[in-house]
Amino acid sequence: MKNVMFVFVSSLVFFGCGQKTVETNQLISMQAESSYFDQTGRDDVLAGGVKMIPISTPVGDFKVWTKRVGNNPKIKLLLLHGGPGSTHEYFEPFDSYLPQEGIEYYYYDQLGSYYSDQPNIPSLLDTDRFVEEVEQVRIALGLGADNFYILGHSWGGILGIEYALKYQHNLKGLIISNMMASIPAYNEYATNVIMPNLNQEALAKIKAYEAAEDYTNEEYQALLLNHHYVKHVLRMPPEKWPDPVNRSFKHLNPEVYIPMQGPSELGASGLLVEWDRTADLKDIKVPTLVIGAEYDTMDPKHMEWMSKEFPKGQYLYSPNGSHWAIFDDQKIYMQGVIKFLKETGAD
Repeated sequence: MKNVMFVFVSSLVFFGCGQKTVETNQLISMQAESSYFDQTGRDDVLAGGVKMIPISTPVGDFKVWTKRVGNNPKIKLLLLHGGPGSTHEYFEPFDSYLPQEGIEYYYYDQLGSYYSDQPNIPSLLDTDRFVEEVEQVRIALGLGADNFYILGHSWGGILGIEYALKYQHNLKGLIISNMMASIPAYNEYATNVIMPNLNQEALAKIKAYEAAEDYTNEEYQALLLNHHYVKHVLRMPPEKWPDPVNRSFKHLNPEVYIPMQGPSELGASGLLVEWDRTADLKDIKVPTLVIGAEYDTMDPKHMEWMSKEFPKGQYLYSPNGSHWAIFDDQKIYMQGVIKFLKETGAD
């Protein structure tokens, strides 16, 4: 009977009944939209998808901020922001792409970030502790191995790799965006590739300010912005930087960022300086997408190599992007992420 109905509908289209087809497509679209925004059984409706999730740590209990968008039983994407100590805000372009694809996703400010609790306790600035935080968030949100994806950008990529190495049995897929698998390799790339291509007069001034540890100096910040950021972090004139970027910069917590990353923007020197997982990528068995960009602060060739180390790895190359390819090569970035999620989500 279903086959007969299919022939009948096809015949209507063939004989010019286009209006019927339009009405059918509209009905299907309305049903899909209704399903995507179905709030049945959700306890976050009153707050528009926002949940403050309790987090237990060795030094006490705190709360972190999350926000759900959409509803999809097969694809639930948790976004891990960079920094450390940045915010979810620069992920907001996902609002322009993921809802129409029916992908459920979660904004999340890690502990110490602007929308979450911000305890100034140095012992909390530990990668293993952040991994346990992500696991507690996953449990609280009810995400599991049949639908749970992570997209980690920059520092979030480090956190994503570390989470997968311990908890990949809870993951369906992983996306590592604009992050190398080794901080020593990142520092080497900064020294041998990024810095030699900067304006050398400006670089000398930047290094002088760093030697004096004068990181808040306005000239130092202007030199970085005009000679480094606009080439390798976000390839747009600063006056055209999107509002989510400006808010993320405004809300960056230096009490988290500086101890972990280090004060310099031309390499890492903080608690993460020895981090290196190049030998361990082969142990991550879940489908993994690595995103690299031509003008990134991170070596795109290294990230292409990473994709081949993962047993189920893929590589997305952003030819016009920088560290925030999510903005300056947005269509390539979003199309690649969506394709990966949909292909693996159909399994």
